[in-house]
Amino acid sequence: MKADDIRRTFLSFFAERGHRILPSSSLIPPDETGLLLTTAGMVQFIPYFLGLQDAPFSRAATSQKSFRSNDIENVGHTDRHLTFFEMLGNFSFGDYFKADAIAWAHELITEGYGIDHDRLWVTVFETDEDAVGAWIDGAGISPDRIVRRGRFDAHGEPANFWSTHKAGPCGPCSEIFVDRGPKHGPEGGPDVDEDRFGEIWNLVFMQDECDDDANILGPLPRKNIDTGSSLERVAMVLQDVDNVFETDLLRPLLAVAEEVTGHPYGRDSRTDVSLRVMAEHGRATTFLIADGVLPSNEGRGYVLRRELRRLVTHARRLGVDRPVTQAFVEKTVELMGEAYPELVENRAYVLQVTAGEEERFLGTYQHGIALFEGVVRGAKEAGSTAFPGDAAFRLHDTFGFQIQLTQELATEEGLAVDDGEFARLMNEQRTRAREAAKKGDATGGALGEVAAVVGETESLAYERLAAEGTVRGLLIDGAPTEVAEQGAQVQLVLDRTPFYAEGGGQVGDAGVVRTSSGIVEVTATKPGPGGTIVHEGRVANGEIMSGQEAELEVDPAWRAATTRSHTATHVLHHTLRQVLGDQARQAGSLITPGHLRFDFTHFESLSRDRLEEVEGIANRRLGADDPVRAYETTLEFARSQGAIALFGEKYGDLVRVVEIGDYSKELCGGTHVHHTGQVAFLRLLHEASIGSGFRRIEALTGPDALAHVNVERRLLEELARELGTTDPAQAPERVRRLLAEHKRLQAELAAMQRVEAAGEVDRLVERARDVDGVRLVVERMDGRPEGELRELAPRVAARLEKTSGRAAAVLATATQKGPRIVAAVGPGLVPLVSARRLLQDAGPLIKGGVGGKDGLATAGGSDAGGLDQALTRIPEQLATLLRP
Repeated sequence: MKADDIRRTFLSFFAERGHRILPSSSLIPPDETGLLLTTAGMVQFIPYFLGLQDAPFSRAATSQKSFRSNDIENVGHTDRHLTFFEMLGNFSFGDYFKADAIAWAHELITEGYGIDHDRLWVTVFETDEDAVGAWIDGAGISPDRIVRRGRFDAHGEPANFWSTHKAGPCGPCSEIFVDRGPKHGPEGGPDVDEDRFGEIWNLVFMQDECDDDANILGPLPRKNIDTGSSLERVAMVLQDVDNVFETDLLRPLLAVAEEVTGHPYGRDSRTDVSLRVMAEHGRATTFLIADGVLPSNEGRGYVLRRELRRLVTHARRLGVDRPVTQAFVEKTVELMGEAYPELVENRAYVLQVTAGEEERFLGTYQHGIALFEGVVRGAKEAGSTAFPGDAAFRLHDTFGFQIQLTQELATEEGLAVDDGEFARLMNEQRTRAREAAKKGDATGGALGEVAAVVGETESLAYERLAAEGTVRGLLIDGAPTEVAEQGAQVQLVLDRTPFYAEGGGQVGDAGVVRTSSGIVEVTATKPGPGGTIVHEGRVANGEIMSGQEAELEVDPAWRAATTRSHTATHVLHHTLRQVLGDQARQAGSLITPGHLRFDFTHFESLSRDRLEEVEGIANRRLGADDPVRAYETTLEFARSQGAIALFGEKYGDLVRVVEIGDYSKELCGGTHVHHTGQVAFLRLLHEASIGSGFRRIEALTGPDALAHVNVERRLLEELARELGTTDPAQAPERVRRLLAEHKRLQAELAAMQRVEAAGEVDRLVERARDVDGVRLVVERMDGRPEGELRELAPRVAARLEKTSGRAAAVLATATQKGPRIVAAVGPGLVPLVSARRLLQDAGPLIKGGVGGKDGLATAGGSDAGGLDQALTRIPEQLATLLRP
């Protein structure tokens, strides 16, 4: 049986038994799960199992993409371990439990898959007598093939008890094993040899509530079923192959590995491990990237990067000196694109990401492997079995060799990495980074050490927007490095730069730094210790190395928009002093492209009229197109000319003065326009208090201000049109009239609905029939929304019960979303018949499921063609439930 047939058989089997077949969720799980990656089929149902949400269906089945990075070191070395796999699973949310789950599992394995009953073994939790009974009585498993296990196996690993490791649901498990035959190991069952007796399915019975230490507190009010069956392991059994790599899921990828390396599979055990790793990781990384995971140095991105680099490393060890990932991506898409269409849709994107990551790693691989081999030779010549921790740290820090990769390579050479020394050096680096962050990277730390070596950065910010320079310092996470790869967040120090460094409230420039091997997108420029200028950003392409020549380009739009904001800030400052008095002095600012925030001293808020006055005067100043001049002079001369210095700022003997027309003169190191007309427009957004005696104005400048005005104008014009007028001035009054009319109509509608509902209840009550002493209404009401039926059905049942004794009402509708059935059972009938049980046959007939409570339940499905049959069965179902 091919893997596609196994998947199809599994899902069809449970669809026939009333399960909703759902698509696989992403490998990136929701944040609320707390998981790095989707590890099993139950992940998408966690809110239901934890009782955080009511499941919209009582049964489900999936084939789920899953990933478990804890098995990565075992990949290739064992017959069954994988990182990526498909987990087949069926789930019950308060519906069926152990007996059905066990019976169906046995039926599918023996009849659906055709596995001989006598090959089966099972494990159960040591005290789970219900499971033992179900296996013996329901499935016919011989007692001597049932193995009792505790919470943990002999190795301390979790065994036959499941919990979330925190307070919540928990319960025993039952695992199903298949005897693969004498060639795979000795007799005796799974306790003797789990290679011969391979696990293919795990049934989890969530029946209890546990505390944080997995101590049982009591039974759950709703018991659930969660099962997981590895498609790869089932295929291994059904295709009668020795390992998962020889199934039709992975053998074609092994063939790709054989082709790209020129090494046949099955002739050399060491070569086979590498071929298996390449095949498995090629498939796994394709799925990860297709679901949106990108290589990085943390989280799920770190897992992806580790797999890609393991793949490339194993290819290099087999003598391949060219890129290899494309072939594995293409084959994975070909093999599994039909089952997982996202692979086809994202094929080009996956190829781009894998090619870029492979290229970056290859750029440093040769240097790193040369260092590794040199260390290995030195250790062996010295008769040592230790691989020095400082060498492992350098491989990690300079050449991108993750510590796990170094450990694997060293182990194959008979060496053990000094993990303690490596951890010590890593902690020192993190400490330096934390200290540097605390000091704002302005003094001391690694940047201080860099500054002591490279000296002051020559600033060209006032002269040009582009220049050439040399990378003199390169840091990642606050620690010096020689190489930074794509995606790394870096700090660059160059000997000269046209980038303006943050200061005086103005943000630093953005732009790009280009070298022969890579590009850094600079997002912030800040002053560093010792007169250095620090460029912060991300390596957007290739890699950057210390000592490289570089071309530096400031983003001209960024700079132009920032200079407009800075000049406008000076004009606003002068205008506030003119309107409010000299006590209105600048107390801080933030100047960004197209936006400014200006803090000033003042004792009361500005009225709308006063704010508009300030805005009008400032814009007239800007429109005068006065010249803006900047020059350097002594602090004493500047003060003698009336230049304003900012409170709290420190100035040297030489200062820079910025003059605007004949009215504004301030000490300022920022960048400015040459004439005020270049600012074009200043739009004040709002004014507010930021503390006793301090106010803040936020404003937009230039095109950003104009865009804001245009948005406001379009919104007002659109509102006026919707209100039936071309004059926006009439809009407020028309809105007031509409709101009054809306309130009146709401009151009338509510009154009409009350009258209509009363009539509807009367009509339905008259159509009630008698079923064994119970008054029952069954009515199809197409076109009515489900919400109306959920209100109407209980009212009908209550009216009938009040006048005629026990009663129930079942109302149905066919909507665009599919058929919906609502059942309400009166309180007097609930002890005998629950609303959910009343609909239990109806759900499958409309190809759906049932949910709800004893008094009110709903069924939803996808096949409206079965709606009439479902309603016809309701009286019969009620009669059956009433029988003793």
